[in-house]
Amino acid sequence: MRRLGHEPVPFHGGEIDHIRLDAAVIEPGEEAALRVARALRAKGVPVLFTSIYPPDAEVLELKPAAYLVKPFPLYALERALEEALRNAQPDSIAAAI
Repeated sequence: MRRLGHEPVPFHGGEIDHIRLDAAVIEPGEEAALRVARALRAKGVPVLFTSIYPPDAEVLELKPAAYLVKPFPLYALERALEEALRNAQPDSIAAAI
């Protein structure tokens, strides 16, 4: 992500209210990860999931910006992140007006 000019923010649990994110890449394998994804989606933050498993209904209900099944090339994640940020931008502009 640094190649695209983005700074990764590792998350090790706890509250997310104080963290400012433009997008999140999450592995949805645990309930804690899904809780974080739900909270971020409620704030309008685009979420991209990466997993070795195909998506299930619970994950798809969160309307992820992308779901990438491992292994995938790095450029696939870069493109998905760029698209998620581009699609989220109009909402950010509208919210600022």
